[in-house]
Amino acid sequence: MAVDGTWTITMQTPLGERTSSLALKSSGNDLSGTQSAEGNSTDIFDGAVKGNDVTWKLKIVNPMPLTLEFTGSVDGNSMSGRVSAGMIGSWNFAGTRA
Repeated sequence: MAVDGTWTITMQTPLGERTSSLALKSSGNDLSGTQSAEGNSTDIFDGAVKGNDVTWKLKIVNPMPLTLEFTGSVDGNSMSGRVSAGMIGSWNFAGTRA
């Protein structure tokens, strides 16, 4: 699949730019993997892939407990989309294949 592999993801959050590493593997329409930042690594959940469109969720605890919902699309070695953090708001993200 076009999404499989390791990505460097940059998010433009209300607290400034945040970068993480994202390792993804697809199986049919299912998407699994881990996202790592600042010494912490967390499994993604509810991941899905349909064509070039991808979605996944991630629970974080720093800077506060939140569930982040990613919705994006893959174009070759680039990925872009939006991250939603519920009532906190949403922001853009961009990624490149590592």
